[in-house]
Amino acid sequence: MPERKKGNGAMRVWTLLFFAVVLVSLGCASGPKQTKEAAKIDRQVRRLVAQMTVEEKVGQMTQITLQPFAKEDKDGVLTLDAEKLREGIVERHIGSILNCAGQARTVENWQEIITQIQDIATKETRLGIPIVYGIDSIHGANYILDATIFPQNIAIGATGNLDLLAKTAEITAYETRAAGIPWNFNPVLGLARQPMWSRVYETYGEDAYIASAMGATYIRAQQGGDISKVTNVATCMKHYLGYSVPRSGRDRTPAYIPERELRQHFLRPFAAAVRAGTVTCMVNSSEINGVPVHSSPFYLRKVLRDELQFKGFVVSDWADIENLYTREKVAKDRREAVKLAVMAGIDMSMVPYDYSFTDTLLELVAAGEVPMKRIDEAVTDILRVKFMLGLFERPYPVESMAYDVGSEASAKVNLQAAREAMTLLKNEAQTLPLSKDRKVLVTGPSANKLSLLNSGWTLTWQGDNEELYPADKHTILEAIGAKLGAENVTYVQGTTFDETIDIPGAVRAAQDVDAVIACIGEPTYCETPGNITDLTLTAPQLDLVEALAETGKPIVLVLVEGRPRVIRTIVDDADAILHAYLPGMEGGQAVADVLFGDVNPSGKLPYTYPRFAGGFTTYDQKVSEAVDPNTFAPQWPFGHGLSYSKFVYHGLRSDKSKLKPGETLNVMIDVENQSDRPGKEIVQLYVSDLVASVTPAVKQLRRFKKVQIQAGQRQTVRFTLGWDDLAFIGRENKPIVEPGEFEIHVGELSVGLAVPKPKR
Repeated sequence: MPERKKGNGAMRVWTLLFFAVVLVSLGCASGPKQTKEAAKIDRQVRRLVAQMTVEEKVGQMTQITLQPFAKEDKDGVLTLDAEKLREGIVERHIGSILNCAGQARTVENWQEIITQIQDIATKETRLGIPIVYGIDSIHGANYILDATIFPQNIAIGATGNLDLLAKTAEITAYETRAAGIPWNFNPVLGLARQPMWSRVYETYGEDAYIASAMGATYIRAQQGGDISKVTNVATCMKHYLGYSVPRSGRDRTPAYIPERELRQHFLRPFAAAVRAGTVTCMVNSSEINGVPVHSSPFYLRKVLRDELQFKGFVVSDWADIENLYTREKVAKDRREAVKLAVMAGIDMSMVPYDYSFTDTLLELVAAGEVPMKRIDEAVTDILRVKFMLGLFERPYPVESMAYDVGSEASAKVNLQAAREAMTLLKNEAQTLPLSKDRKVLVTGPSANKLSLLNSGWTLTWQGDNEELYPADKHTILEAIGAKLGAENVTYVQGTTFDETIDIPGAVRAAQDVDAVIACIGEPTYCETPGNITDLTLTAPQLDLVEALAETGKPIVLVLVEGRPRVIRTIVDDADAILHAYLPGMEGGQAVADVLFGDVNPSGKLPYTYPRFAGGFTTYDQKVSEAVDPNTFAPQWPFGHGLSYSKFVYHGLRSDKSKLKPGETLNVMIDVENQSDRPGKEIVQLYVSDLVASVTPAVKQLRRFKKVQIQAGQRQTVRFTLGWDDLAFIGRENKPIVEPGEFEIHVGELSVGLAVPKPKR
């Protein structure tokens, strides 16, 4: 298609029109009038702030981890030192406590802990300001024993099911609040565009639209219309901003992101989170283009506050104000670091162990280096959230809520989530589903540990204490044994993740079975301890599969991993490959259900699965990255996922061939299930801008919908697109829609769309 010509005047008009629409959608224009409740809270906050001393205000900006207050931890039951608590809350006036002091607790123990904390805060302090307790309920209430622990976010991204996500979020909120904890450090809104990063599994995938839709759904489900309700929690969007693409691939190391790309991809999920009403924000632990985000007024004020119109409070990540001088070296000492961070826009410091931040900030205020206006601003935002949570009226846990933690109904939702996440990557000659009358060998290091199905943020930070995991949940091996009978299942581990144990024994055992199920992947990890130097799966696991392939038996690989480890050398050895991600406590059952046909797989890859350990490219690459000599050839593309059903797409159509500002476009596609079994299909709609002033992506996801279609049936799936779905960040680093030709893609079908030039 020839390049279209653009008049500069027309472009400016189109840009301004679009930018006005975006500002309204982000809340930057005049929004609705405050509700009576919001106005009431504002009055209460102003009255309280007016009564507070500077020491009380700075204390509210201080967050300390639970561990310094721990007195005794015996058999998983934690007791607290009342005198140390009084020092922190009464004398030092701290406003927040976080974390679990090492491991998960029973909900009853949590209720005792929170009650003791709030007793001191509300009854022994001058103003009775309650503590806002925060915790990382990343994939369920994962620091509460016997709670419902769901698949990690990356697996939820694979489900393509927003309604299901909302149910998991509601259950997580309920069970977290049952413990008396009202603040959840989630959702993670980074984009998995650097597959080596150790926190890939905490994200919803590489695409900004999926992350935006899922993040916003999660926030609305957890906060509800009123976060003061005892079934809801305050959410915390994190890690703002650009944390997920470190150049080295290692956690908490620098990212280099042009502003246009930052706005095109990485800012979008946070904008969606603000629109959804999130009330807190946690900051990126590292830096962008040499500027630590904790020290940046541009990111924390101009973009977050002025552009996105975020109204909640901003909390640092773990020790990250301290890191401004100990690690990042943008401050010469603690005093300069605290001043930089607070003046940049940090409202609360996750210190986390002592009162150094409090003492230093008081010195800065006394010296006039941090004005009281800034302190009052931060404290106002913190107290507003405490009032919104209803903590002044109801600071204590509701004891009766403990009885519904880890309920059977919640376990059913958990199992559904794990099942819908399962992504079938390969299925040669319909190897799967396996017949239940066959004998199988189960092998590999991921086969027989629950911790490996969950990984980090599970009962402990690293998720590696197998003794804490529930005895009534199945590993993959146990679930297969329950399905086939123990006499039909042989188990030889073969290798650990890093060492060979008995590959010859596994090969011998394979001679006497009908199929081999090799469970491979990654050990448990979280954050920096999960750093790797090579994305390739470890050599002992590759050797195990290669040796088993020599037997000629059908090989089924089950990938239990938090990021896409390269397995290029064994893909051809496998007859079928099932990607399980980190599927949570019900993951073993879900894997077995799919392998033996009780469940039809319906997950789709939320990231591009690389073929090689270098040269990563995302699905929305540029044309130059997808043509010779740079042909785009991942191991599996973003959105790939097979089914036991055969889905065929027909008749893509739209109700408009042209779109103007303020208009919407309806797109329809017929999806037919040409098989004898019902199945679920994630229908994905992409848009391509054929020519643009900034090189356009080959395609970008703009909608997705999961539908269930009965055997032999056809269903019409409808989408509605708007003006902003055609936008990109232009050369001026502002959103723009340019006149010209577009294409809408669903499956292999496409339909054209034109944006006419505006009239002068």
